[in-house]
Amino acid sequence: MVWAPDGSGEGDGSFEGSDLVHDHGIWLPHNWRLARAAGKTGIPRIVSARGMLHPWAMQHKKWKKRLAWLLYQRRQLREAACLHATSETEVGHIGKLGLGVPVCMIPNGVDVPAEEPAKVHRQDGLRTALFLGRIYPVKGLPLLVEAWNRVRPKGWILEIAGPDEAGHQREVEKAIRQAGLENEIVLTGPVNDAGKRDAFARAELFILPSYTENFGMAIAEALAHGVPVITTTGTPWAFLVEKNCGWWVAPSVDGICQALDQALNVDPGTLEQMGHSGRKWMADEFSWEAAASEMARVYQWVLGSGIRPNCVQCESNMQAFNDATI
Repeated sequence: MVWAPDGSGEGDGSFEGSDLVHDHGIWLPHNWRLARAAGKTGIPRIVSARGMLHPWAMQHKKWKKRLAWLLYQRRQLREAACLHATSETEVGHIGKLGLGVPVCMIPNGVDVPAEEPAKVHRQDGLRTALFLGRIYPVKGLPLLVEAWNRVRPKGWILEIAGPDEAGHQREVEKAIRQAGLENEIVLTGPVNDAGKRDAFARAELFILPSYTENFGMAIAEALAHGVPVITTTGTPWAFLVEKNCGWWVAPSVDGICQALDQALNVDPGTLEQMGHSGRKWMADEFSWEAAASEMARVYQWVLGSGIRPNCVQCESNMQAFNDATI
């Protein structure tokens, strides 16, 4: 039996009868308690990094993380049976830490609607570009606001949906006001599952201007709903271009402007065809069944009842990480 915490911190360590623990995340107190309890009981532990070892994330709240790294975090990660990354980019970031722990690369799965969702058009005739995710500094929203201000696309509205974190929404709202874009960029707040489906149905284009993402689940969800994507080279989605379903540009105002200039001048039929291509890609390669099967093979290998899966890479020859850079 695999025990996976829900992230609430409730019941950390109470996994008697479990054969393996799979923790999703690091740095938080309940991750530390779980690692300590697993060590005491001798139960093997897999850790999904979830982007928390990316260089940008390591520099955010740098001194707190440096202290935690020196006191316990590095040691606890070295004690893990395996680390889980969701992209080759994330595997590389983990490798530079020199932890000497195997890393498995298994992308997240995505729910692809059984039927392609019908598009819903705004009554005012405006076309919709959508950002959906946490309103947080790493997401690069001020870059997007500045790029939208430079391009000033006619006939489009930019919808920003998602929860405010760390008060960052105030900074985004200020940038919108200073640019005089109150009528062109709207913040709609958090959305539930039904609201997310509605947002994708309205959108002809999805934009994620993040500085860094370990995976970028919102990109996969947008593609699954038939919406082409603009995102940055800070995300592991270079294949958007090859699959003809999006743009992959530098995480800068100039880079986003370049993509907007192209995407917002594409005719609706071409954008729709790009959305079809993205939806097929998700259905073919990013099913939850495939992700679950691969993770089950990793579990079996960690427990000694299977051969090492191809998704597991050894870190022994990767470049050591310099603690002083945290």
